[in-house]
Order: sequence, then C-alpha cells, then structure tokens
Amino acid sequence: MSVSQARQNSLRQELGNFNSIVCTKAIVIGVEEALGEKAAAIALISAGRQRGKSIAEQLGLAGKGETMALQEVASYVNKAVGKEGTRLCIIDKLEQEGDTYKVYTKETVCSAGEPDGSQRQCTFTLGAIQGFLEAFLGKRLRGKQTESVLRGGTHDVLEFTVL
Repeated sequence: MSVSQARQNSLRQELGNFNSIVCTKAIVIGVEEALGEKAAAIALISAGRQRGKSIAEQLGLAGKGETMALQEVASYVNKAVGKEGTRLCIIDKLEQEGDTYKVYTKETVCSAGEPDGSQRQCTFTLGAIQGFLEAFLGKRLRGKQTESVLRGGTHDVLEFTVL
C-alpha cells in the first residue's frame, strides 16, 4: 500500500485511526458524571447502535440475517471490532435460543481497567453489537448485559431479544 492509499484509509495522517483506551474510558466516565448513570447509558447505547449499524452496512451484511449462519457472521464482526479491527472487544461466541441472541465477549473496552466487583456495564459495546444485529437481522432488539467479567463471569455476556 502506498503512503497516499494509507492516508485515504486513515482518519488522521500521522496518528492513524486509533486512540488510547484511557481516553475512551475518560469520555465514558465524563459523560456519566455530566448526565448521570442512566442518561449516560442511554446515550452510550444509542451511539453504539449507530456504530453497529454502520459496521453491518460497511461489511455488506445489513439484511442478510436469513442467508448466513450466526458463527460466520460472528467471524466477520469480530474482524471489524476485534484484534484485526477497532479493538472494541473480542467476540468468542454468538448463539441463538428462540428469539434471544447471546453474545459472549471479552476484553471489552467498557470493562478494561475496572476493579473486580465494579458495577460498570458494557453500554457502548452492547449498543454496537445491538445495532449490528438489528441491521443484520432486520429486526428491532432489546439488549441487556447478563454476565460480567468484573463480577465473576468468564465473559461479558450480552443478550438481545427480538421485540
């Protein structure tokens, strides 16, 4: 890839597309302090949903829910948000039980650096995965976090139910 191609693919010429997790966490904590925990959660989930929808569109997966296996989709999303992508989180598993989808994540940006027992929720991550799934499935979902690595879980487990 030439230097000019790299610049076109990068949002910033010298620093590239990534910033520190410390700065991202400072944004989350600042929004919580300014708006309160519940209003901040609504805002962060909404921001995540927008990001997730754009990921589905960028990958050409919007509306493809009837034609692809969930594990295949999880692989694509993991490339976009995992180690090879933006590093939001790692998706270990995506499974469906009736109208409920469970996503097993780890190393989420939301849980990073938090002490054991912290009540922090994976709001932005939940929103991003919800937005992706909504665009992919063409269905409206309600999401919630059911397990946390901060509270003894092996994963941050996010559940999404079709409305």
